[in-house]
Amino acid sequence: MGLEMMNTTLRDGEQTRGLSFSPREKLQMTQFLLTHLGVDRVEIASARVSKGEWEAAHEVALWAKEKGLLNRIEVLGFLDGTDSLEWIRSTGLKTINLLTKGSLRHLEKQLRKSPEQHVEEIKKLVVLAREMGIQVNMYLEDWSNGMLSSPEYVTYVLDELKDQNITRFMLPDTLGVLIPDQTYDFCNQMTGRYPKLHFDFHAHNDYDLSVANVLAAVRAGVKGIHTTVNGLGERAGNAPLSSVVGVLHDHMDVKTNINEAAIIKASQMVERFSGIRIPVNKPIVGENVFTQTSGIHADGDNKDRLYFNDLMPERFGRKRSYALGKLSGKASIKKNLEALGFHLEADVIRRVTERVIELGDQKEGITPDDLPYIIADVLDNNTDPNQVFVRNYALSLSGGMRPAASIQVEVHGDLYEETAIGDGQYDAFMKAMWKIYDRIGKEKPLLVDYQVTIPPGGKTDALVEAVIHWEWNGQYLVTRGLDVDQTVAAIKATEKVLNLMEMHRQIALRA
Repeated sequence: MGLEMMNTTLRDGEQTRGLSFSPREKLQMTQFLLTHLGVDRVEIASARVSKGEWEAAHEVALWAKEKGLLNRIEVLGFLDGTDSLEWIRSTGLKTINLLTKGSLRHLEKQLRKSPEQHVEEIKKLVVLAREMGIQVNMYLEDWSNGMLSSPEYVTYVLDELKDQNITRFMLPDTLGVLIPDQTYDFCNQMTGRYPKLHFDFHAHNDYDLSVANVLAAVRAGVKGIHTTVNGLGERAGNAPLSSVVGVLHDHMDVKTNINEAAIIKASQMVERFSGIRIPVNKPIVGENVFTQTSGIHADGDNKDRLYFNDLMPERFGRKRSYALGKLSGKASIKKNLEALGFHLEADVIRRVTERVIELGDQKEGITPDDLPYIIADVLDNNTDPNQVFVRNYALSLSGGMRPAASIQVEVHGDLYEETAIGDGQYDAFMKAMWKIYDRIGKEKPLLVDYQVTIPPGGKTDALVEAVIHWEWNGQYLVTRGLDVDQTVAAIKATEKVLNLMEMHRQIALRA
């Protein structure tokens, strides 16, 4: 069997400030993590926290029982007599991850108990759990500090409990204090002294060393690793699953059951449910991480993939892209044109490249979806590339009434009017727009993501940027609008995508 991957996005990851998953979201993510991503175990909840937490655990239990996966669902529980055990049993689940103290300081200062008292409590609960048909894994909370300041306490606890019915002993770097050398040394002491026990390592990222510490723990012989999707978790978060998988597969030749191609979907699902954006430069899953900016890099990739490494985007359901700006060369432009399906003469490519560099020098943000406009400008400077104009609109918002929009839109010289109501002003605008597009038989893009950014420290009249991601005709388009009003900014971004669609059609015919 390969290394076990336990995912705690739904329990420890939910300790991210301001984050709370609904029961339905927990069920959907559990299903995806187990059946598509391929994690071995999922920790989904903490016992006795809330009614919603019980409902989530119960829904997951019903699904897992039907699929024969109950033994892969885990819940954090406490040394509270039978309370946590009864809570877990009432949900239909079968595994408790028992929270115990892994450092003498935590034990004495927080629980005010002796090591002997603590061990006896654990033994009693393990017996009760087995009688109730519940499997026990055991967290040694603050284990890293225990190894730093009271290693004799850690070994005392393990010596006393190693022969109990405890399936896994889980070693948390609760405060993220370890460096890789210490992680290897401490984990090696555990696996060397107790070779028959199953140890998991649970990293936190306070010093940005969680992935490196995971690597060290695996080298030391632990049998399980805990991660979260997108590195969610308290403070600086936990070890991110995507990076851990990349390092283990490429640098350790360690086998896991993780389906790499599903990582980006898991990441996007968690981003959507959590509302916490993925940083654009986050390894594996960030928007920019498979983007080459320099034209030299694009040229090298064309000639012999000179700027590739083992983290090929296709492994993770991604595609390589080439950024546009003042560092672009003809190779970068050609890569983007090929992706858009355009085939232009060398002289046109040269002129388009010059125009991109000129705009980049002016600090203009350029995306591949701006290329049709630039090409149109190069091919015919006297032609307005726009064919769709939002000529007029009236947006209303009144207390107690649904927002409404009345719009006038010009498409290829013909003027159309429509009115609609919606759940917000922009939603009302879009419904009116799509009424027009349905009437004239035009294709509509699918809105995939909508992000509004207000600059830090911005005043009430600050410019707002709306960035909208669309899917159309098998392509992924990104448009931006800028205005002091966020709805107007979104309208500008929408007008731009409609014109981009027209430009794609026209240039495909002209090229």
